[in-house]
Amino acid sequence: MDSFKLERRKKTDTNLNIAPLIDIVFLLLIFFILSSHLISHKGFKINLPDASAARTQKNGQTTVFINKSGKILLDGIKVTVDGLKPLLKNALTKIPSNTVVIKADENICLGLGVKVMDIAKEAGAGGIIISTEKNCNEKNK
Repeated sequence: MDSFKLERRKKTDTNLNIAPLIDIVFLLLIFFILSSHLISHKGFKINLPDASAARTQKNGQTTVFINKSGKILLDGIKVTVDGLKPLLKNALTKIPSNTVVIKADENICLGLGVKVMDIAKEAGAGGIIISTEKNCNEKNK
């Protein structure tokens, strides 16, 4: 009878425990959500001046940013006032419209704004757009 004795084999567990996998997926999701907020965009924080007659402009123009401390960005690249003209001249040759958009903080020195506009004209700008915020009257009511 010993020869007919049935051997009991250990059953292997075929179930897959996915709880650790779910934990890892949630941790990755949290990591990507939090890190997406840390991506910095080139530019300055600028408070544009208000204008009631402001109109929306099309894209595809060269943009000059001026923050309230007088720092200048040309299409995301930091430049000085002296280095603006050659870079602006080069940027204007790459776009079909020779328009330069100036996005300047409302608290900049007027002389700096005029100087940037003068440099833009010397670099070959066909037009200059000064960017503003619309609805000046609604904000003051």
